[in-house]
Amino acid sequence: MLTVDFSRFPLAAGDRVLDLGCGAGRHAFECYRRGAQVVALDRNGEEIREVAKWFAAMKEAGEAPAGATATAMEGDALALPFPDDSFDVVIISEVMEHIPDDKGVLAEMVRVLKPGGRIAITVPRYGPEKICWALSDAYHEVEGGHIRIYKAQELLGKMESAGLKPYGTHHAHGLHSPYWWLKCAFGVDNDQALPVKAYHKLLVWDIMKKPLATRLAEQALNPVIGKSFVAYATKPHLPVGAAQ
Repeated sequence: MLTVDFSRFPLAAGDRVLDLGCGAGRHAFECYRRGAQVVALDRNGEEIREVAKWFAAMKEAGEAPAGATATAMEGDALALPFPDDSFDVVIISEVMEHIPDDKGVLAEMVRVLKPGGRIAITVPRYGPEKICWALSDAYHEVEGGHIRIYKAQELLGKMESAGLKPYGTHHAHGLHSPYWWLKCAFGVDNDQALPVKAYHKLLVWDIMKKPLATRLAEQALNPVIGKSFVAYATKPHLPVGAAQ
């Protein structure tokens, strides 16, 4: 289930991509399939080992085109182990709401992004996220949990202050907001509540079958209750004659 829309965020074969805070690797895998040179980085060593296994399985199955490469590694988003201007593309999806120093993370992403490079940032959307927080303290008051709720203009302002030039936004996962509201209402660890189980089955069916009905429903719901806010930006080239 992708949050970044690659029809709005084009990726070229051979692009060097950093998936920062990659988690289970969903965006990294898609970039690998599209022929990119992917680095998937996360602080969670267990998840990184699983991502590395999936990269190997994809290569064995011939899912990635010739020239595509994939590396999974542990790392700190606030101290990226890469030189300046290393990547054509940076993706950070559902991560910044966890990190106290979000300005520091933005600065590191801009540092390793090449001039003219593109960045995609996704965070939980303000309205649906506020409802989750109101329904359940356990949803966010956990170690490593969500520590802030971004308003769209707040995130875009921080991106601009970091030196990025936003060029597009949208919302995603409109079908998922009600699921999380149910989870929060019945208990975030209570997967046996009938409404939660029933809605989860719907989501799994949607992901596996991709029926037209739910695709159309999600398109209609995304602008209203989309769970994620997605912002795209570029790192401008230095003006001619500017100091290096």
